[in-house]
Parts: sequence; C-alpha cells; structure tokens
Amino acid sequence: MLTADHARRFAAIALANIAAEYPAKLDHVLASGHDAVAPSVLHPAFHGSFDWHSCVHMHWLLARIRRGFPDLACRRDIDAHFGGRLAPAAIAAEVAYLARPHSQSFERTYGWAWLLKLAVELARHEDPAWRRHAQALQPLADAFVQRYLTYLPRAGYAIRHGMHANSAFGLAFALDYARAAGRDDLARQCTATALAWFGDDRDAPARWEPSGADFLSPCLMEAALMRRALDGPAFIRWLDAFLPGLAAGEPHSLTVPVSVADRGDPQIVHLDGLNLSRAWCFAEIAAALPAGDARIRVLRESADAHLAAGWQGLASDDYVGAHWLASFALLALEARAPGA
Repeated sequence: MLTADHARRFAAIALANIAAEYPAKLDHVLASGHDAVAPSVLHPAFHGSFDWHSCVHMHWLLARIRRGFPDLACRRDIDAHFGGRLAPAAIAAEVAYLARPHSQSFERTYGWAWLLKLAVELARHEDPAWRRHAQALQPLADAFVQRYLTYLPRAGYAIRHGMHANSAFGLAFALDYARAAGRDDLARQCTATALAWFGDDRDAPARWEPSGADFLSPCLMEAALMRRALDGPAFIRWLDAFLPGLAAGEPHSLTVPVSVADRGDPQIVHLDGLNLSRAWCFAEIAAALPAGDARIRVLRESADAHLAAGWQGLASDDYVGAHWLASFALLALEARAPGA
C-alpha cells in the first residue's frame, strides 16, 4: 500500500528530478539554427527529469501524492513548483510547440497518454488552487485529445513492442481520460481502435517476453487495455483465449520477474520498469475477474513478486532509472489498493 513514507520518498525523488534541466533528451526536430535552444525554452512547463514524458509523469506522481497526503512537509515545495510550471503562459507555450510543423509525432502516444493521466489527477483535487492547475492544463489536454482523434482513424496497425510507442498503453490512459472527462468521442474512438487491433487476438506469444529493453509487457498491457474496452463477461472470454495458460502460471517467462544486470545502463534498466509495470497490470487484471476465478491467485502472487523485484531498482541512485521508475512503482501500488 502507498504509505506516507513512500509518499515522502517519491516526492523527494520527483522534485529533485524535475528541477534538473540537464541532462536532457529531447524529442525535437531542428528546422533551423534558431531551434537549438535550452529545454526550458522549448518546454517551460515540462523540462527536467531527462525527457518530456518523464517530466509529465513525475508531475502526475507529485499531484497524486499531494492529493493523498496533504499534510506532508514537502507540500509547500510541490505547491510552489506547480504554481510556476503550470502557469497559463507556460501551458500556452507547450500548446504552441505542438503547432510547429515538425511536431506532428511529438511524444506519440506515450507522452500524450501521460499528459491525459495528469489531467485526470488534477481534476480530482478539491483544493481551489489545484482546480486552477487543472483549468490551466486543459488547453494542452484538449490539444492531445485532438491528436488522438486525428491519428487513430489513420493508424492502420498497432505498435506492439514494450517501449514508449506501445499502442495499448497509449489507448488505456486515453480511454481513462475520455471517461473521466466525459469525452464520448474519444472514448468511442479508443474503444473501436482497441477492438479492431486487439479484439481477435488469441494465444499471445507471451513466452517471447521479455525483450531486453522493454519496460512494458506487450501481452499484459494489451490485457489491461482490453479490461477497459470490454465488459466483464466479454473480457473473461477474451482473456481465456488470449492467455490460456494463465491459471497455471504459464508461461513462466511472463509470471516470473525479470533480472536486471546493469542499472546504470539506460536500456537495461528498463527491466526494472518492466517488473513494476507488470505488477501494475497483473493487479488490474486480477481486479477485473469475478470472485473464485482461479487466475486471481496467480495474478496477485505474480504482482507481489514483480513489485518486490522492481522495488530493488528504486534503491539505485543511477539517474537513468531514478528519473522515472517511481511513477511506475506508484501505479503498481495504486492498482493493489482496495477498490482499485
């Protein structure tokens, strides 16, 4: 469970990372020499934490902690940070960046999904100041909603690898946002796309996992999406066909945590994230099954084992993991909470 000690630790990690403008890895096309400017100029709201999407999901982490633990000693630091980074002028600059001719595929769809996840969290705050943050972010959320609506009808095929562009991940958070925000147009498009791309999938090649740089499980992320796209009985039937060996804990390559050989390597450390994201997905899938389903025990035990394995990565001070892993640890803890 997410405790105050976890919250303090995660908040300290996030605040330190998003305050560090460098090192920085940009998703940025130089159209001329004038475009070679600092990250804080390009992205006044979301610079720091190495890259744009990690900065966004560290903001989600801080917003979630601030709502859940309003008495933390670091709350004033969090409040001050959001007051500057989510100022209307900063968000307007982020929207303007998207309008650049070379920004059409900027952060598609991983960063889009995390921005909408942040918008959902901000909308849950009851504090008037945080409601203003939600209002300030809305133009950027609207811009990404429009990008989804434009992109999905012409995206002919799913991206199935376990890296940033994974289509199931992008659709899952977009569908969550659509339902929370009452955007029926986006919900219909996400659901239709999920069914078109994944609805007929059978006998998932889960024994091929993991890939050496994945931080998402292609199979489990797809199942977590379909939990959202299908009603209960339909999802049960789909899961029966998609992972037929799950009740027996098979394949073991999916249900047993992965090892991480080098947490200082920016790709190998993705496997810490894979353990944490698997824990998140296992817990979500278990919560969607009816009481008595034999798969629940396997899923919960696998979630526990993967969370314990992924937690080891949080102890590393290597920046290549520290700038993002806490967000996935929080997803895993949230999915285990009663009523999640």
